[in-house]
Amino acid sequence: MFDTANNTPEKLLQMLAALLLFGAVVGVVLFLASRVRGKRSDNLVGYLYLLPVVLLLAVGLVYPGLRTIYESFLDAQGKAFIGVDNYKTIFTDGDLLTVLGNTVVWVLLVPPLATGIGLVYAILVDKSRFESFAKALIFLPMAISMVAAGVIWKFMYEYRVNQPNVKQIGLINQIIVWLGGDPVQLLITDTGKLNSLLLIVVFIWIQAGFAMTILSAAIKAIPDEIIEAARLDGVNPWSMFVKITLPSVRTSIVVVLTTLAIGTLKVFDVVRTMTGGNFKTSVIANEFYSQLIRADNQGLAAALAVVLFILVIPIIVYNIRQVRQEA
Repeated sequence: MFDTANNTPEKLLQMLAALLLFGAVVGVVLFLASRVRGKRSDNLVGYLYLLPVVLLLAVGLVYPGLRTIYESFLDAQGKAFIGVDNYKTIFTDGDLLTVLGNTVVWVLLVPPLATGIGLVYAILVDKSRFESFAKALIFLPMAISMVAAGVIWKFMYEYRVNQPNVKQIGLINQIIVWLGGDPVQLLITDTGKLNSLLLIVVFIWIQAGFAMTILSAAIKAIPDEIIEAARLDGVNPWSMFVKITLPSVRTSIVVVLTTLAIGTLKVFDVVRTMTGGNFKTSVIANEFYSQLIRADNQGLAAALAVVLFILVIPIIVYNIRQVRQEA
């Protein structure tokens, strides 16, 4: 495992050196920009001001990315080169295949469901008497951390043995008891199929408020003239939704879907807080943490990070292309 105590002073010195270096670069850029003269001075000044940004991207993004790719071809200690063995392990090991399958299920369910709930909710409360209050209710989970949400829902799913003197403290199991049923172990079933779905419910509960906020703003941007003209033509609510609302907010829906998809691929807090990745609930981000911190397998952890990065790229490319088409 990593010796955090011994590495802390070294890390602080490296951080301080990086800040001083960046400050020096900014100072040099400002000095050179103040000395630039001539017809092309505006362009040169612009390029000079972009230099610190490029430097930050190179140091903070490009170099770590390339370093991670390199380390993904090394062994657990990060010393010996082993080729693509780490990637073979990811796509052949049974437990890691479960991790990949869980991640796929998360991405297939969370973005469309959270977006759909947010869109329907935004339409239903739009211009209603209690619009602000209704929006605050669904947005409230966004105001708390993922960890806090996980703790809250752990209590919601809590299980106690069904005995005469034992009271259920989990709301869902208490409702089951009130209805005459027996309490259920919700988060630790042997098959694992229900476990991940219950975690997905928590993430949707958190992200639906984000989707509602973005889509509500897009709905309000639809010109009133179009809506009034449609009503005068006798368009029913369903046709209004399909022919006017959806096409008008299509770009916003794409942005919300892709943003939620990227966030879902990186989901960690909810899984870590509620199950720790046990009971067949682990996803790529959680497995990356487990391999790096708990198992001290640097090579496999780096390979998982690269796989996660590769999965994110198509979503970003699609988002950019859609936004450019609408521009």
